[in-house]
Amino acid sequence: MSTVTKRMIGWIGGFISIALMLSFRDAAAAEFVKNAAGFPIHAPRPWEWWFQPPSSPNAKAIDWMMQFVLWIMFAVVALVGVLLGIVMVRFHASRHPVPTTTTHNTVIEVLWTVVPALLLIVIFVPSLNMIYQQSNYKHRYMTVRVIGHQWFWEYDYLGAKGVDFTSYVIPPNQLKPGEIRQLSVNHPLVLPAGKKVVFQITSKDVIHSFFVPSLGVQRYAIPGQYWRQWTQIDAPGVYYGECNQICGLNHDNMPIEIVALPMKQFQAWLVEAKKDAAQGNVPKVHKYEVLAEAAAKAASLSHPGVALASAAPIAASQ
Repeated sequence: MSTVTKRMIGWIGGFISIALMLSFRDAAAAEFVKNAAGFPIHAPRPWEWWFQPPSSPNAKAIDWMMQFVLWIMFAVVALVGVLLGIVMVRFHASRHPVPTTTTHNTVIEVLWTVVPALLLIVIFVPSLNMIYQQSNYKHRYMTVRVIGHQWFWEYDYLGAKGVDFTSYVIPPNQLKPGEIRQLSVNHPLVLPAGKKVVFQITSKDVIHSFFVPSLGVQRYAIPGQYWRQWTQIDAPGVYYGECNQICGLNHDNMPIEIVALPMKQFQAWLVEAKKDAAQGNVPKVHKYEVLAEAAAKAASLSHPGVALASAAPIAASQ
């Protein structure tokens, strides 16, 4: 078997593997680990091959676009592979000891110019639509300023006077049951589920990156500049991300933990956070667990099939 044939088989096999992986991905995505409050935990999984299950409109658009382009690539590679196979079989040296002198074919040359151009247009249109969607900041519910530091995050709730706190990674020797190494933080960012939230992202020192894959959020935090991105979290849960820009020695100590609450619970938390801020205290972010438990119980009453998880809560010291 020639090297070309082996490569062709490898390419086709790789694309078939990806196609099979995509077909089983949705079933696996439904099996989220949950904390004691019944909130699904959106975090990286061992041997995860694809994007994390999308949990916002932008993340879903990115996921769809990736699959859309991947299937086009699969079709192109499959076609080229078939053509290579035909050429190797039908025009092998043993069958054609005297090679053909054909150098041009008008129809083929038109096709291999027009078809790729049409494919680019097919890809361009939804790409442009996705860019427009991601740059639409209208009808926002709230704005949160995100400030990167070496090496922690600062969250400032614009419009909620005084609610401004820092978020540090929990050291490995202080982790409690249910917390995740290098992802759990002492003060997570608390947001409402189902509402558009705009992030104003900047940095106080070097370039960082605010990256939450399951929400389709990634923007560089650049000193002296404000970059915006929005998200609208589909459902209550705990969402993890990290700084994925090499920003210094302790770059790995900049995880992001976002807790999305039902609207009523978020408003209750915000009232408490404002009181704490007025007294000069750090808002007790982890009060969300009591609120979340109440929300989960209410959900279980309205949907009897919903069972609350008995795992230890993802709690941290205040």
